[in-house]
Amino acid sequence: MTIERIRDRLTTAPDGDRGLTDAIGRRFEYLRLSLTDVCNFRCTYCLPDGYRKRHGRPADLSVAEMRRAVGAFARLGLWKVRLTGGEPTLRPDFEDAARAIAAVPGIRRIAMTTNGYRLADRAAAWRDAGVSAINISVDSLDPARFAAITGHDRLAEVLRGIEAARAAGFDSIKINAVLMRGVNDDELAAMTDFIAERDLSLRFIEVMRTNDNTAFFKTRHLAGQTVIDRLEQAGWRRLPRAAGAGPAVEYAHPASRGRIGIIAPYAKDFCASCNRLRISSDGKLHLCLFGDGGLDLRPLLQQDADAEALIARIRALTATKAPAHRLHQNNSGATPHLASIGG
Repeated sequence: MTIERIRDRLTTAPDGDRGLTDAIGRRFEYLRLSLTDVCNFRCTYCLPDGYRKRHGRPADLSVAEMRRAVGAFARLGLWKVRLTGGEPTLRPDFEDAARAIAAVPGIRRIAMTTNGYRLADRAAAWRDAGVSAINISVDSLDPARFAAITGHDRLAEVLRGIEAARAAGFDSIKINAVLMRGVNDDELAAMTDFIAERDLSLRFIEVMRTNDNTAFFKTRHLAGQTVIDRLEQAGWRRLPRAAGAGPAVEYAHPASRGRIGIIAPYAKDFCASCNRLRISSDGKLHLCLFGDGGLDLRPLLQQDADAEALIARIRALTATKAPAHRLHQNNSGATPHLASIGG
């Protein structure tokens, strides 16, 4: 859907049906909440030198602050929350946070993204805490290549975690793979075979340019359309977009139980269907992953009595969201790396 069509929808929609919208009529139902910017992996496209604490960075949001933030967004119509990082399960109170957010009135779906290092042991506990959907990063099915990409020889452990997640009864299990030219772009067939007998969704994600990975991006970026062309040639067909879905364009094949999604931020009109906002782990609202910086909400997260002021600020700030990112102009905004505000 183009920006012009979205604007047309806004002018014809009833006032009571708009929920939280921006100036061009995009409606927001989905909040990505970062619990920490710390990550214990050293992925080549994100933190190749490992996590380095930023000097003077405020403490991460408390569970109470997160609950207040999510409560305000829920009152504005957002019903899906994804818990992200860094690696969100590095927080010792991760399960407390999940329970608190799952209990917020109006929130119907709690998802999480993880590198999977604790998944085999904790999948059932996370499901019991209220998480119903999980994304697991698996950039290669080759153990040596997985170790080279992530800095950890843990592929077997992560794969055991995927089976534990299946046993725990998550409603949705997705595998995230960042697509890198000359690194893992020869694994499409292997990954397709992996999901063929499993009710999983595989996500291929284009490498995105950030302020810390410019040289890597130039060498390794591969357009998502390349994979789409290969899928369609092999008989995969595009599925309708589900309510509250993220940015992936999803495909299915009659011979596969699994599905494949492509997240291609450099594709035409990628931003036109944006339905998500982000809160960083230090309490800043990010209207775009590649915006010019966060907008501080933390002063209004200290007491329940500030709920109305918080809602008004969220509504006013969201109205200023830009129509699109500027990645095509080689402008990544203020984003140093994907772990900084939840990817």
